[in-house]
Amino acid sequence: MEVRELHDWPTTESEAVSIQERLRSLVRTDEQPAEVRTAAGLDVDYRESSDELVAAVTVLDVATLSLVDSAAVRGRAEFPYVPGLFAFREAPALLKALQELRVVPDVLVCDGHGLAHPRRCGLACHLGVLTDLPSIGVGKTAMGHYEPPAEPRGSWSPVTMDGEEVGRALRTQTGVKPVFVSIGHRYTLDDACDLVLDLAPKYRLPETTRSADHLSRRS
Repeated sequence: MEVRELHDWPTTESEAVSIQERLRSLVRTDEQPAEVRTAAGLDVDYRESSDELVAAVTVLDVATLSLVDSAAVRGRAEFPYVPGLFAFREAPALLKALQELRVVPDVLVCDGHGLAHPRRCGLACHLGVLTDLPSIGVGKTAMGHYEPPAEPRGSWSPVTMDGEEVGRALRTQTGVKPVFVSIGHRYTLDDACDLVLDLAPKYRLPETTRSADHLSRRS
């Protein structure tokens, strides 16, 4: 998998913010993806030391949700924890894991946000632009304002920031609290929500996220 070298990894907050502002202009949000046969889940698990981590990627067949490829990389977060700059802690290790895959996935499903971000450049946008792969973010908690969607599976409500729709609160299971879907790169919000529902037939979180979380914890 090719990773575009669009920036050096920053050492200061101001450098990181500048990179996000520049990458945001490269995010594409109006593409309808071609047939999506494989989807990669990405997750990071932190060890006892808050800086030691394992980045895991699992590639699933979308039709069967069976595992077709995986990779896990141990590393250390080189950037401090700063709200809004989380990608700079996790993206380097996740990119290394992606480069170890034998199967290039059709879409990246990130455990985090994309456009639902103060500078509209969360982890899903960052990884999508650097790999130029279609990507979406599926967060467990909201980034922005939303009203709870209706109870049935498939119901959704807009997530907004500064009056702009940046994602959706999506009910993947009836009566279960929603997940928060946002565009990362080369995707539309409608298609992103459809894909998440396909990937979450039984549980709140998509199987991509669940499988990557399992791999990161046991690696």
